[in-house]
Amino acid sequence: MRVMALDIGEVRIGIALSDPMKIIASPLETYTRVGFLKDIDYILALAKAHEADTIVAGLPLSMDGSENAQSGRVREFFEALRARFEGRTDYCDERFTTVSAERVLIAADVSRKNRKKSVDKMAASLILQTWLAKQG
Repeated sequence: MRVMALDIGEVRIGIALSDPMKIIASPLETYTRVGFLKDIDYILALAKAHEADTIVAGLPLSMDGSENAQSGRVREFFEALRARFEGRTDYCDERFTTVSAERVLIAADVSRKNRKKSVDKMAASLILQTWLAKQG
């Protein structure tokens, strides 16, 4: 079984997946949102297809650690997904993941156009790697 991580945004959802041993996080895809329920259906189908028994959502917090408007939108989506998912679910602090993902892509000399396509799934991968490391 695997762990799937989500970087949930207004327009796109970055998706990452662990290896079966739950050690390594890899970017999977960037999904462009089409509608609340269709988005949930897509994520659930993807989790099933990749045999994910855990889904982790990045929770965007303010610099002081408090929740904000975006945190509320992420919670609304993830709680609806959580109600339909039979496996384990969890949140992971995602502060700095998008900035870190952008830096990794710049260092790899990825063009601005291709960075936009990759940054969300790379951020999801960083969220997943953080979560996996905390599991020990």
